[in-house]
Amino acid sequence: MGRIAFLFPGQASQAVGMEAHLTGYPEAKDFLSKSYQFSGLHDLMDTISKGPSENLTKTNYAQPGITLVSIATLRILQVAGIQPEGTAGHSLGEYSALVAAGILVPETAVRLTRIRGELMQKCADMYPGGMQAILGMDLEKVTEIVKKASSKGPVGVANMNSKGQVVISGAKKPLEYAGKLCKDAGARRVIPLKVSGAWHSPLMEDAARGLDGPVKEAAFFDPGIPVVANVTANYITGVEESRELLIKQVTSPVLWADSMKLMIENGFDTFVEVGPGRVLQGLLSRNRDVTVYGTHDADALKKTLDALS
Repeated sequence: MGRIAFLFPGQASQAVGMEAHLTGYPEAKDFLSKSYQFSGLHDLMDTISKGPSENLTKTNYAQPGITLVSIATLRILQVAGIQPEGTAGHSLGEYSALVAAGILVPETAVRLTRIRGELMQKCADMYPGGMQAILGMDLEKVTEIVKKASSKGPVGVANMNSKGQVVISGAKKPLEYAGKLCKDAGARRVIPLKVSGAWHSPLMEDAARGLDGPVKEAAFFDPGIPVVANVTANYITGVEESRELLIKQVTSPVLWADSMKLMIENGFDTFVEVGPGRVLQGLLSRNRDVTVYGTHDADALKKTLDALS
């Protein structure tokens, strides 16, 4: 085993009951019990544990909910003595990664993600849009097609998740047109994503402006371990850059594939997805040079603890 990295999932990894397997651990149960104190949402914990799922899918619940569960899971790993040498988070997950690195304290991360979720949902309501996953087509071709489709309105590349998986985001008409062009050009599949807005697109500019104040007023600290940022696919150098990148992240593409490439090149060969879902495990599963663990259910968490603690 070389170097261990913790990876934190983003929005769409939420599921009703995603915290159930954590409550037997006192360190996680204690943190989850403070959901209202940290988020300001009276019903956040009930929504996480009982649903309904349509409420948990709302951005203002999904974002602090995923952050809360991810950090509760992080506490279990920390108590078990599992310490990462580096970390990264996919979109929303970057806030939890900053907690793992000591840049943010947990309560600040939960509060900021609630604000982020509210601002992004307001933008989604004002400027309707969506996202599509383009499978089986390289980034250069997708970028070329999206540039052509942007003549019909705002649309762009949102996530570069892995080789052959690119997500595009934008207003409905140009997004549909870009998807059709990709399909006609040979994309294996074009999949509309179940999201309520055009995340990581110019339609989120108002949310980025609204987040500027809360982020700049929050306490940030120097990183204790390396953190790879979504916007740059490079290591965060300090407090001011981490603030700036969180704001830019709202409208910028998530450079996930390049982020993972950097970490693997730098000797990270053991990755733990810390939090709900298995999306990030799936994106790394084709890489035979790494070992990937999860924490999304009781069996996965036990396997990770047994292997690494």
